[in-house]
Amino acid sequence: MMRRWTTWMLRHRALVIIAWVLIAAAGGVLAPRTVEALRYEFALPGQPAYEANQRITAATGGGGAVDPLVLVARPRQAGPAAREAFETQVARVTAAAPGSRVLTPAGASELASPDGEVLVALVYPHVLPGPEPYAAALPALEAAAAQADVGGRPLTVTGTTVLEETSGGGRRGVLVEVVLGGLGALIVLAAVFGSLLAAVPLLVAVVSILATFLCLLGLTALTDVSFVVQYLVALIGLGVAIDYSLLIVMRWREQRAGGLDSTAAVVSAMATAGRSVVLSGVTVAVSLAALVLVPLPFLRSIGLGGLLIPLLSVATATTLVPVVLATAGERLQWPRRRITDPSSRAWRRIATVAVRHPALVALASTLLLLALAAPLLGLRLGSPRLDAYDASTPAGVATAQLTASGISPGVLRPTEVLLPPARAADAVARFAALPGVAAAVAPTSAGWRTPAGQLIQVWTGEDPATATSRTAVRTVRDVAATIPGAEVGGHPAEDADFVTAVYNDAPLVVLGIVVVTFLLLARALRSLWLPIKALLLNVVSIAAAYGITVLIWQDGVGSDLIFGTPASGAITIWVPIAVFAFLFGLSMDYEVFILSRMREAYDEHGSTPLAVIDGIARTGRLVTSAALILFLAFVALSTVPAVEVKILATALALGIAIDALIVRALLAPALVVLLGRLNWSLPRPLALVLRLPPEPSPRPPSTAAREAPDEASPSS
Repeated sequence: MMRRWTTWMLRHRALVIIAWVLIAAAGGVLAPRTVEALRYEFALPGQPAYEANQRITAATGGGGAVDPLVLVARPRQAGPAAREAFETQVARVTAAAPGSRVLTPAGASELASPDGEVLVALVYPHVLPGPEPYAAALPALEAAAAQADVGGRPLTVTGTTVLEETSGGGRRGVLVEVVLGGLGALIVLAAVFGSLLAAVPLLVAVVSILATFLCLLGLTALTDVSFVVQYLVALIGLGVAIDYSLLIVMRWREQRAGGLDSTAAVVSAMATAGRSVVLSGVTVAVSLAALVLVPLPFLRSIGLGGLLIPLLSVATATTLVPVVLATAGERLQWPRRRITDPSSRAWRRIATVAVRHPALVALASTLLLLALAAPLLGLRLGSPRLDAYDASTPAGVATAQLTASGISPGVLRPTEVLLPPARAADAVARFAALPGVAAAVAPTSAGWRTPAGQLIQVWTGEDPATATSRTAVRTVRDVAATIPGAEVGGHPAEDADFVTAVYNDAPLVVLGIVVVTFLLLARALRSLWLPIKALLLNVVSIAAAYGITVLIWQDGVGSDLIFGTPASGAITIWVPIAVFAFLFGLSMDYEVFILSRMREAYDEHGSTPLAVIDGIARTGRLVTSAALILFLAFVALSTVPAVEVKILATALALGIAIDALIVRALLAPALVVLLGRLNWSLPRPLALVLRLPPEPSPRPPSTAAREAPDEASPSS
């Protein structure tokens, strides 16, 4: 089939080139419109806290899941005069954001420190859709606060929204990350080819990314698509498209080294490497399509947008690459025109070690991966701790002063309860008495009593991201469930529902990915145990990536040194499931490349040890180069200011590195040797299910195979 497809492509070269030029041009012109159509909401339809927050926002114009802005004053001299000045200045400043809900120490004494040296006001302006909910109100409030005078000092505006923006350095377009990733890829490709051939995978990647953005625009017309998808399309698309193109180009060079002319080498490369590319792309797409099973628009959009990446990468790699190679491949080998055997001596030596000592290599690799995965046992999901933000900014300094003064950190991320006004007094007393709760208040000022009910503020005694505070929020929700008409909202409560919504269906997502991937690999490799081994290794590899991510971001081991960012104290809720979907498919790319080559070698001479050595020797350099390109793309992704994207990029980069250097280079070959002939067997019932023809009779081992280490010998 691939031979017929390639032959047709080569007969219609002009049509192929014109079609991709037009698609890429349209994608480039419309890319800004695609970015504008992306959404920044994290909707949780059907979840109690989300629905409560929607009602709170509809009734008041703000609040709910969006934390308040916080005005902080530190007068030179505490006392009644300072408090009176603070109340006056807060009223003047908040007039810059008409319609805001405001709460000051006059309405809640807990907003003043015990010594009176720090005074705080909570401000809930109207929110706007988009990446910056306070884009309209915040600049006006900051300008007014800078002109205020409370005891000889101005007011400082802080809050989690301000901390996120100032710590991250603001948002920026995806172009910067693409340029960084592209430069890294170009360096690697130049080292691999030493000729103009290095430009082919990069050219294909550019076309693939622009085509994906064009398709993404169509997807935004059908459903909401998360802003995260633009980074995934640009950088994962860059890496995947280059990987697929690199595989075909390397196989074409190998066929040329074997004596085939350029066109025949293209057809032969597509029959082998092209088939692996199609299988890899379908596997990645299946992994991402499984996210559609999660009942969250945000993650569904990542799944739908993400599966466009491998599909468009496969489309460009299997059409544009053969046309370019057949048309200009020979000229593009300048200045390194000499075609050499792509087999790597270094990787052959590494494979030989795995063949001669498979049990030792497998044991050592497994123990290392388990050690790397160990921090995963302490995983905490949620929003970052308050001390994770940059403490050197004015907002960070004000937050540190607030928390050090004795005022509850919970005021920066309150839990809001909406309930009938007649029940407010009793509810406040019950909430305030709960363990872990610092205070509960029912403000009487404008905006707090609405047609939907009375709003109550509940502040935890510790940072809302801590385990103690999460337990306190659960207790608040339990008590609220006994009060007729009460609904609990706010950021902490919605975080808890986010975890439930994502991970209640996680087993279904994982099962869907595993089953479909197993069937695809079993059919492609004509084996039962090779797919099972690949699936198990993927799980271990991803667990190790999770473990190091937890160590860096949650526990803070190296986060400041590597990223210049304090530890988050928690892993963003949606990151683990998204990482699993992406890494599962991307890691399987390398598995398919390597195992397909091993299968070819085994079919040729019938020796498992020699098949392992041949497969690693011929794919080790390719897999390492491809993994390095993807790794650099994820490094570029980690420069995005948003903390959640940094955590995602860290996990993806670590997963690719671990998979390429430990799993596929050492553990996988060792296990293939240990399984011996079981690798190549497929039970007849499964073969019938997969509609495969009967397995041919084993070919007698060749002379080279007989000279290879015996797969049954003690040394192997």
